Amino acid sequence: MRILLPIRIALFYLLLAFTAFAWCLVSLVFAPFMSFRSRYRFVVQTWCLSAVWLAKTIVGLRYEVSGQANIPDKPCVILSKHQSTWETFFLSAYFEPLSQVLKRELLYVPFFGWAIMLLKPIAIDRENPKAALRQLAKQGHERLMQGAWVLVFPEGTRVPVGQTGKFSRGGAALAVNADLPVLPVAHNAGLFWPKAGWGKRPGTIQVVIGPAMRAESEGPRAVAELNQRAEDWINAKVTELEKDALAVISDE
Repeated sequence: MRILLPIRIALFYLLLAFTAFAWCLVSLVFAPFMSFRSRYRFVVQTWCLSAVWLAKTIVGLRYEVSGQANIPDKPCVILSKHQSTWETFFLSAYFEPLSQVLKRELLYVPFFGWAIMLLKPIAIDRENPKAALRQLAKQGHERLMQGAWVLVFPEGTRVPVGQTGKFSRGGAALAVNADLPVLPVAHNAGLFWPKAGWGKRPGTIQVVIGPAMRAESEGPRAVAELNQRAEDWINAKVTELEKDALAVISDE
């Protein structure tokens, strides 16, 4: 079965690209006439669920989720570890409607970027961090008030397994200013879908949704403290998940 893995990975990417192109075309025709929530379910949730399903069926990337009881009734700011592309698909399907912070250049991709523009993303210019923070604060608050979850990868980019990036305070600041909690999410997807290369490892990705965290005071100090609490929880949980998964992999 392992001999066939490269073939299955190639098939996965072929089908992923085909479905993305086809669904973008369909979405550009029908989505503009839908409400934002219906549009999100039709464009994003449907395709992201299919991407997760393809990864599971063809490559063997299963997943388990724990901590669902921690999800608040009202949408808030999600702070997630970022190791691979898999969690982007998964979280976009799991929480809806969701507005994601992404790099502005993605909007320029033909068909794909045009479809994304219909979904109220927070498309920032990474070359201008100060402007990006102001944009996140303004548009993020608008999305939250409209009843959408806001997904922030505080490390800013995908970080290889075993490493941590500097956690930006933008997501925590957004939550504090909106008087909402942050919802931390940890996972070990990078062990099975690495940041670099096309390779994949069949296995079970663990996703843990942590306890919703609120600021304990006000002002910049409250933002820094909340961000640090979320960072400490995510990093500790990711280390635990990776250790457990590596123990299983070494026994195979």
